[in-house]
Amino acid sequence: MSRFLAVFALVLCFALPLHAADWPTFLGPTRDGVSTEKGIITSWPAKGLKKVWECELGIGFAPPVTADGRLFHADRFGDNVRLTAREAATGKQLWKYEYPTEYKDIYGYDPGPRACPVVDGDRVYLYGPDGVLCCLNVATGKEVWKVDTKAKYFFHQNFFGAGSVPVIDGDLLILPVGGSMKGPRPVDFRMVKPNGTGLVAFDKKTGAVKYATGDELASYSSPVITTLNGKKTGLYFGRGGLMGFDPQTGKSEFYYPWRARNEESVNASNPVVVGDKVLLTECYGVGGALLDLKGGKLKEVWTDKEKDAGDQSLMCHWNTPIHVNGFVYGSSGRHTEDSDLRCVELATGDVKWRQRRTKRCSLTLVDGHFVSLSEYGDLALIKVNATKYEEVSKYEVPGLEYPCWAAPVVSNGLLYVRGKEKLLALELIPVK
Repeated sequence: MSRFLAVFALVLCFALPLHAADWPTFLGPTRDGVSTEKGIITSWPAKGLKKVWECELGIGFAPPVTADGRLFHADRFGDNVRLTAREAATGKQLWKYEYPTEYKDIYGYDPGPRACPVVDGDRVYLYGPDGVLCCLNVATGKEVWKVDTKAKYFFHQNFFGAGSVPVIDGDLLILPVGGSMKGPRPVDFRMVKPNGTGLVAFDKKTGAVKYATGDELASYSSPVITTLNGKKTGLYFGRGGLMGFDPQTGKSEFYYPWRARNEESVNASNPVVVGDKVLLTECYGVGGALLDLKGGKLKEVWTDKEKDAGDQSLMCHWNTPIHVNGFVYGSSGRHTEDSDLRCVELATGDVKWRQRRTKRCSLTLVDGHFVSLSEYGDLALIKVNATKYEEVSKYEVPGLEYPCWAAPVVSNGLLYVRGKEKLLALELIPVK
């Protein structure tokens, strides 16, 4: 019997792709934009990577996620927010779920979802731009529970709608709600007062509220769960700064204010954790800051706040920089015309190199390389190199149009890229 089991296991091993890896939430399973897959194609054909499948989308900006052979993406059609499940390998639609919405973007951007879905076991969660949180069955799309966080906690519409992606910790789903005091929206958004529901933890199975914590408004960053000083810690880069909290109880551990002074400024990049150090970055004025939390005491290692305009180390917009061996790589700049790709020494904030005219872009790390997708659909493969910018391959993806603001997703050998109303699956790792 044992011999049979050994043979069966060997057959199963060869039957499954050796590079198999799901991408069930924002920035992948470790929420840092890093893929563990190997064997990518590095020399891309002139016409680009092989297209495996594509599909038309509604409006929105969120990347897809994958789990157990399924791909999930969120968008909007007409007056409905929609979550769709597909076969990840073929693009075949399995089911769709919709709910009506009246959300309008006050700045004129597309009123579709900003936050990607989150898959956890047999559930998939969707957070819409209007603040509606849904829990669905992954196999059927049937609604399990739903809560309108704006109606429950009240918040003034953030600049571009709700956009943070919730995080799962044990039996809890932790969501940045950013509730505020009721009343008319102030002329100056800086005058909005929080009501203690910066973060709300729900029972992921029932939707029951377990705790609310934090006098903080919502940003476009998403919470991360990490270990600092040997203790599990939640981090959320909210509208006004960084919250450190116990993810199971909501107890506040520390707070670090970090935000540009101008009213129309947002924090959007996730905190980058390296050991007991945390890197923050934004693009509206104050730039980057490296914090040391060793011993439980927060200390600034370096910051950009006293530097002159243009001299900041790292000013990431919506993209989260990626750490590799003591250096961080990211797209720095608020606008297309002033953006560049940078390598920054984590310990000092020194800029090691910058590649200008890269447009704003998002990075995903895989097999010793960064896959870079610019907002105009330029796809590049860049070798990890702290001494110079080393581009290996590049091409403009046919049919992919601005705005390509979703970070590339790598799952089971396929590279998923999203642009205006279109999703493409490209062969990044050859099938053997």
